[in-house]
Amino acid sequence: MSRSAPSPIYTLRGAGGPLNCLHFSCHGGDTPLLFSGSGKGAIHMWNLNTRRAEKIVEGHCGSSVVWVGTLQGSETLVSQGRDMQVCLWDLSEGRSEVMDSVCTGSVGFCQCSVLETSPGTRLLAFAGQQTEEIKIIELPSKTAVCTLVPDAKLGMVMCITLWQPDSGPGPLLLAGYEDGSLLLWDVTQRAKLSQAKAHPEPVMCLTFDTKCLRGISGSSDNKICSWMTDRQNNLQLQDCVTLLNPGVSQLCIRGDGKLLASAGWDHRVRIFGWKKLRPLAVLQYHTDLVLSVAFSDHQDPRQRLLAAGSKDQRISLWSIYNEAADTG
Repeated sequence: MSRSAPSPIYTLRGAGGPLNCLHFSCHGGDTPLLFSGSGKGAIHMWNLNTRRAEKIVEGHCGSSVVWVGTLQGSETLVSQGRDMQVCLWDLSEGRSEVMDSVCTGSVGFCQCSVLETSPGTRLLAFAGQQTEEIKIIELPSKTAVCTLVPDAKLGMVMCITLWQPDSGPGPLLLAGYEDGSLLLWDVTQRAKLSQAKAHPEPVMCLTFDTKCLRGISGSSDNKICSWMTDRQNNLQLQDCVTLLNPGVSQLCIRGDGKLLASAGWDHRVRIFGWKKLRPLAVLQYHTDLVLSVAFSDHQDPRQRLLAAGSKDQRISLWSIYNEAADTG
């Protein structure tokens, strides 16, 4: 490692359950926020100035919250629970009310994905009731757009992400499956564009850098594998990094495209340079599985944070590599 590993600058406690998901909202207003979803169904809105929960809401009948996010340019929170519901919350003027919900039919852990297609209109993709299907609807109308089902038996849909290419027609969707396969779908044509076998075990998580058309996935094995899409939308496997211990819950690329963070089943957070996947640091604090990682969206790079959520019911906050250094 190039430097000694740092310690958390502070921790957040009191979530009351495993921290399945994290989401920062620090670019608007005076109050930087961190949203967390717990295995006990609670969504905490942490004020990063006071380092306390500003609000706690329960919207999934005690079922595990597997994903939280905010809609760009609005004061709307989106949460997904294992109660088969995706909830949209109105956070304007101090409110925290569920203003709409979508039934997914799926009780799995596959996180949904939201993509803004035009001002006020978004696509929502989620794992459907059938094992291998992905459903996509339009919001706020809830109009069905398509259902994507692979020809071959690939097992359960494990993770998905929607994105809009700079050139070409409509949105594309990347999906990871139980058999270790990655599929790239054309949403407009409802067609599979390409497929690659990235892991021998289920794809537990993936993330995609739309700027360089490169992604990375993790599994229950001890490897994280990078891959890219070419101009013909073919998935091409690139490098694999072997980890000391198996199991990756989540992967996150920092907004500037310089760092990659992994949440490990071995209680550790690992930091890599995104360009060359060079190991930079191993962050050790948690006493159980690390389930989630997220980089903050502060406009000032010096304020950027990394958050890690664990099964030990704690969130650790880290300030790392915020100077203009070559991280590889």
